[in-house]
Amino acid sequence: MEYILETKALEKKYGNFKVIDNLNMHIQKGAIYGLIGKNGAGKTTLIRLICGLQKPTNGMYAIYGVLNTDKQITKMRKRVGAIVETPSIRIDADAEDNLKEQYKMLGLPSEDNLKEILKLVGLSKTGKKKAKHFSLGMKQRLGIAIALVGEPDFLILDEPINGLDPEGIIEIRELILKLNKEKGITFLISSHYLDELSKIATHYGFLNKGSIIKEISKQELEENCKKRFEIRVSNVKECIHYLEENELSYEVMTNGKINIYDTIHISEFAVALSKRNCIIEEFNEKEESLENYYINLIGGGDNV
Repeated sequence: MEYILETKALEKKYGNFKVIDNLNMHIQKGAIYGLIGKNGAGKTTLIRLICGLQKPTNGMYAIYGVLNTDKQITKMRKRVGAIVETPSIRIDADAEDNLKEQYKMLGLPSEDNLKEILKLVGLSKTGKKKAKHFSLGMKQRLGIAIALVGEPDFLILDEPINGLDPEGIIEIRELILKLNKEKGITFLISSHYLDELSKIATHYGFLNKGSIIKEISKQELEENCKKRFEIRVSNVKECIHYLEENELSYEVMTNGKINIYDTIHISEFAVALSKRNCIIEEFNEKEESLENYYINLIGGGDNV
């Protein structure tokens, strides 16, 4: 497995307080990795460490297999584009001049793909319009355009849809998917908007109190969150016989309840079981969201 980013026992302390604590993360090439955690969990600090804006107290991370302590890490970071907290744009300049400024900052001798980048993010027709007159969605797309200067193949976005209206959110979502599919760019995205993140992420990392407590693929998450019927019956053995005879997918839980993962008609199901001296004592339809999965994972209550 080729990892774009890998961390091992990463730690960041301020005084005696650990913002990042024994953090282990793995982002594979081509992934859209959703980083999920409440305010104060350490998301922005982690991103700042990866971008080289801060140094870890202990532990390590590697970008494209190069350790953060290696002299070559500076070269590897040139393959990374990032928006940390807010886009770094000049509001008194137009989109093209903002990109030219970034080319100069990176010391790039040519601006050959400038117009291609603007077209890619949907800002090729803004002309001399100053960034201060852009909508929030346009400013966010300009920030991504600036991050694309230098042709990075790994983009880190910190809350990319924060404050955007529904139209702006859709624009950013479609842009991320386009860059991932057409340009093969790997993403690390920190976001509070879990419902929106679930529409684009291929992998998730759940961050709590400075540590990654779970990494899971979209496929694994969907398996955990898929729609099911949760029942409690008076005769588990007879219920299982019926389910197997009708080739219905099921799982017997440790609490005695049965999860059924196929579609059933409850009235017909109840009649069929009653003929077997089996009564349905409890019946619930379940479909867990990403948000509920996260809350259950960290324990809910005071952790929410």
